[in-house]
Amino acid sequence: MTTPSEPGHGGPDPGFGAVVSERRRLTNVAYRLLGSLADAEDVVQETYARWYVLSPREREAIESPGAWLTTVASRICLDLLRSARVRRERYVGEWIPEPLPDRAEWTGGRSDGDTADPADRVTLDESVNMAFLVVLESMTPAERVAFVLHDVFRYSFGEVAEIVGRTPAACRQLASSARRRIRASRAPATPVARQAEVVRDFKQAWEARDIAALIGLLDPDVTAIGDGGGLVSAELHPIRGGEQVARVLVDVTGGAPDLRIVERTVNGRPGLVAQLAGVTVTVMAFDMAGDRITRIWAVRNPAKLRPWTTG
Repeated sequence: MTTPSEPGHGGPDPGFGAVVSERRRLTNVAYRLLGSLADAEDVVQETYARWYVLSPREREAIESPGAWLTTVASRICLDLLRSARVRRERYVGEWIPEPLPDRAEWTGGRSDGDTADPADRVTLDESVNMAFLVVLESMTPAERVAFVLHDVFRYSFGEVAEIVGRTPAACRQLASSARRRIRASRAPATPVARQAEVVRDFKQAWEARDIAALIGLLDPDVTAIGDGGGLVSAELHPIRGGEQVARVLVDVTGGAPDLRIVERTVNGRPGLVAQLAGVTVTVMAFDMAGDRITRIWAVRNPAKLRPWTTG
């Protein structure tokens, strides 16, 4: 959408500004529902395409364009979630949600309204940290939609019911089930400042190839998961245990002496980015309990790294 004209009708659309202003909300909803910025972009474009195939009379009859757009986008996401399990079965290795950089770190640092990249429109809050998104992945499509729309975006259960095709009472139960999953997965929160210190210590130990120091920072039952999408060499299965994870990390740096490790914000939390020759090759997100790292997510799939700066 680059012009406030009605496709096929030749005249200006007086509601164009109000409709376009919904793009940020739609991108935020779609990213949380799908865990993929690329898919979220496609959903938003498809949503606007459906809006503009309506006749002027049909659009004028819609009392709340924003609500209409959100409903359409959410239904598209629901369809994608229902088909995602089939696609994930064909995915080589583990699937991790697409990581997002801090707003200022998006390629080029652009933030100029409609010309900005989509990641600039995603609000980085607790509902996009990697641990949260991974739990969302464990939910049924209906649970995920009901929970995200009601608990994150504050839509009523009546509105959610129209989207998922169930009763408000059923949607309330879906959201309640989703909340139980969230609660069961949560460890006591580590303050962000302390998380940053642990990640920095982890980086220094990794660079020094200090296995003992790494083990000291890792929970004995830590799990490391890599996502290469079948396109790059990566561990196809999770690695468990502090010593095992530490040794794999040291092997990585030993095989790539020019690897540069940089501290970055990943989905609103302290994380790390690994670069070779100035190109981002891995983005790492962490979950912690106290002063120990309990989970590491390492995204190496190039298709999921496009938002990241290279220097």
